Amino acid sequence: MKKIGIIILLIAAIAGLSVAFMGNGRAEESANASYLRVHIRANSNAAEDQNVKYKVRDSVVEYLTPTVADCATKAEAIEKISRKLKEVEQVAERTLRANGYGYGARASIREEEFPTRIYDGVTLEAGVYDALILELGTGAGDNWWCVVYPPLCFTSGNGNVVYKSKIAEIIQKFFG
Repeated sequence: MKKIGIIILLIAAIAGLSVAFMGNGRAEESANASYLRVHIRANSNAAEDQNVKYKVRDSVVEYLTPTVADCATKAEAIEKISRKLKEVEQVAERTLRANGYGYGARASIREEEFPTRIYDGVTLEAGVYDALILELGTGAGDNWWCVVYPPLCFTSGNGNVVYKSKIAEIIQKFFG
């Protein structure tokens, strides 16, 4: 009975948020405001620069995962990552050097305009998002993106993106 009550509360909370944002034009703004994205921009679109971008991605995601895993809010995630921007750059630069690249990396957190993206049923609408931007070298190449907070995706060992939901994990622990 307790489990049913919790499920009803979760459904009511989600429905309440949906109704609160309908009709006032703020739903997209609010949805965008709840995400912290990450974009790793390659030096160029040359195959070598694109390949090393994925190696940097793996190193940076591995480094950041423990930092944001237990964050309760986007603001907390931004604050923790902001304190580690130099370390993020160092992780990226170590990976670049280990693979024979002499250019550096620059990390910042800022607002940027992004197009709509749909991956495995997860849709991020076009709009302005807060994002951790990591530019490799000139940063002029294609980018890799994901969501740092809430932690919707991480990379698996084979380089594929695996989507995770903190809410689903909490429910699974409760009912599991």
